[in-house]
Amino acid sequence: MDYQHTPVMMKEVLAGLNPKSGQSFVDCTLGGAGYTLALSRLVGPTGKILALDLDDLALEHAREMMAAENIKNIILVQDNFRNLQKIVADNFPEDFKFDGVVLDLGLSSVQLADDTRGFSFQGDRPLDMAFNQEGHTAVATTTIVNRYPLDRLTYVFRVYGEEPKAYALAKKIIERRKGNWIRTTGQLLEIISEVIKPNPRVKINPATRVFQALRMETNKELEALAEVLPAAKNILKSEGKIAVVSFHSGEDRIVKDYFKIESQDCICPPSVPLCVCGHQATLKILTKKPIPASEIESNLNPRARSAKLRLAQKI
Repeated sequence: MDYQHTPVMMKEVLAGLNPKSGQSFVDCTLGGAGYTLALSRLVGPTGKILALDLDDLALEHAREMMAAENIKNIILVQDNFRNLQKIVADNFPEDFKFDGVVLDLGLSSVQLADDTRGFSFQGDRPLDMAFNQEGHTAVATTTIVNRYPLDRLTYVFRVYGEEPKAYALAKKIIERRKGNWIRTTGQLLEIISEVIKPNPRVKINPATRVFQALRMETNKELEALAEVLPAAKNILKSEGKIAVVSFHSGEDRIVKDYFKIESQDCICPPSVPLCVCGHQATLKILTKKPIPASEIESNLNPRARSAKLRLAQKI
């Protein structure tokens, strides 16, 4: 498959990280290698880029690009970014520190176009939303749809998909799966269309939120994000930066809360008159409010419409 993918908010991310010759960065979400290749060129042959992804397609594409441009300063690793500190320990000298870390939490357009997987509701595809198809995911998508009880399935749709009809949808799925397992995106889409009717005032397809929720639960995305943020901070040099581009309110909330906690000298609740936690600030927030994609980019790339960039710097 030809890997064509447009990185979101490239200009803003590079401006925030401000890479210079000889520096080292981590791209935790390689995808189409947009950030990785841009950082590689800016840090030059004396710099170093570590790029991670679970998807075979992304890694193969990056290797082809590196060979075509004779790039030698990129290390590719197939792994979940939640294992960041171990990955760094396995590939770099002890106590090696980086100048910046970037995470783009969006789904690649190539993954959406892959008809062997079920990221998209276009066509009738296998109901498989794992980023890696070799057992690196915590739970199969078909297991979620066909095995989860009503309360847990409702939670997935309500929290990860922010779907108002989460309960009704979960109930309908449980009714339908009693006969035969739901195995394809077409079968799931048929159920969704019975419960959630299109709203002419809303541009997105009603299935979008449901598919997003299943993808996030399949890959345990929010859990992985919560784990990688402290790891990213730990591998940074003093004044190193973290850049996170999120597309979901749950993701943005995790990033916002983590940056807020790590930017405070005390995290004791207001009811405690004197500080007893001993917590010291380790990050400086560089974006008081998240930076949205520009109107021009949003018009050219609809994926960018929900993008939010947050930046922090290690103290």
